[in-house]
Amino acid sequence: MLSKYFGVFLLLVLLAEILGTVGGFGSSVFFVPIANFFLDFQTVLGLTALFHLSSNVVKIAFFKKGIDKQVILYLGIPAVIFVIIGAYVSQFFNTKILTYFLGGFLIVLSLIFLIFKELIIKASNKNAILGGVLSGFSAGLLGTGGAIRGITLSAFKMNKEKFIATSAIIDLGVDLSRSVVYYNNGYIQKDILYLIPILLVISVIGTYIGKKILNKISQDQFRNFVLILILIIGISSFVSLWF
Repeated sequence: MLSKYFGVFLLLVLLAEILGTVGGFGSSVFFVPIANFFLDFQTVLGLTALFHLSSNVVKIAFFKKGIDKQVILYLGIPAVIFVIIGAYVSQFFNTKILTYFLGGFLIVLSLIFLIFKELIIKASNKNAILGGVLSGFSAGLLGTGGAIRGITLSAFKMNKEKFIATSAIIDLGVDLSRSVVYYNNGYIQKDILYLIPILLVISVIGTYIGKKILNKISQDQFRNFVLILILIIGISSFVSLWF
């Protein structure tokens, strides 16, 4: 199916990269549902990790001036530890049920924050650690944890550049860790490796376009846009399974 709709696939991946950059939590939250239309779930996990590695290196290069080292420590380390656990146990779970659960969780959570705009998560080390645990485990198990990490990062009220750079640094560690586990699980096949340089070019183009869009929107618009994207992600999780 991928070869038949290869052009459509690449266009959708570019859109995922643009939206992931603007949202600040990476392209995997869109890439996983998109790739699920074309490839089996385990292959999607392996390809997502490899694509995200290059995508996050590009984001760090574009937004390298805004990094919160304390958040990286408290959120990033738990995320790296638990992505390894999630990636390992992914081979034992019914992924469809888990994807439904993640989709429902993101829909409910995003709607709560969109409707009750004054409701915020307290910016604390405890919440950062919890967000790291949940986002890391979700990334390893389902291929995407960026939306959970995005909700956690939003509590620290960073500006757009720091939000994206900090998220990308954490995600880089997450992707390096799960790539090793996915490879050992047999998710990364030789017949998909030709996509990596193509996806690298797309990540550069998509990140550049996303950064240009970010320069034209306000901080409040940015926060609302992040929440709307998370809602779309949750809905797309269901849609990808229906088809």
